[in-house]
Amino acid sequence: MVTFDFKGKIVLVTGSSRGIGKAAASMFANGHAEVIVHYHADEEAARDSLIKLKGDHHSMFKANLADPNETKKLVDFCIEKYGRIDILVNNAGVFEELTVLELDYEKWQTSWQNTIQTNLTGVANLSFLVAKAMKDQGGCRIVNVSSRGAFRGEPDAPAYGASKAGLNSLGQSMAKAFAPYNIYVFTVAPGFVDTDMAATAMVGDRAAEIMNQSPLNRISSPEEIAQVICFLASEGHDYMTGCIVDINGASYLRT
Repeated sequence: MVTFDFKGKIVLVTGSSRGIGKAAASMFANGHAEVIVHYHADEEAARDSLIKLKGDHHSMFKANLADPNETKKLVDFCIEKYGRIDILVNNAGVFEELTVLELDYEKWQTSWQNTIQTNLTGVANLSFLVAKAMKDQGGCRIVNVSSRGAFRGEPDAPAYGASKAGLNSLGQSMAKAFAPYNIYVFTVAPGFVDTDMAATAMVGDRAAEIMNQSPLNRISSPEEIAQVICFLASEGHDYMTGCIVDINGASYLRT
């Protein structure tokens, strides 16, 4: 794997107690960054992620990103402890699979509210707060973790697909809005990744069907996604701001 140099950088990775976020946090720490491990509910997993990070001066912080006040507390903690945030990775997200027309109206609304508030509104709030804090310093980089589902649709998780499509647009809008302040915004759109979130789908015959969606006949590892996140977050790629990078093993090709 490529080795990155993030020495002296302060990195906040949301949802870094597991999966892509955990792999990214580890990779940033291997590059000598100081990392804030964010989590929502699983303190034990977050602490495990934290203690496995290479180096010192890392932290962990609990926040429900669907709550604007908790989101602000997270940013305030980072600024008070480290003085700045150089890199923000918006990785935290929720996925609710459902059979649409078998839901009642109340559950339908709840699914949308939970998903949009976390996957889209929470990202917007966090990015806004970080950009406000960093606009005079410049050089800050934001990497959003979207999904292949933003392009191909998610019939069993429509709120998830819509939230990620909105995230793609949000990232492009922020790239334009933040560019005058030398704040750069990138988005990655993975397909299936070998994480806890995907594990529920990778059972029985469906596992083979999912792997066969890619001509590589497999799904991605979290580390493969983390590699691209770290590439975009590293210096020298500023002109890629506003990009959306597909990482789906050619399982879905868009024009």
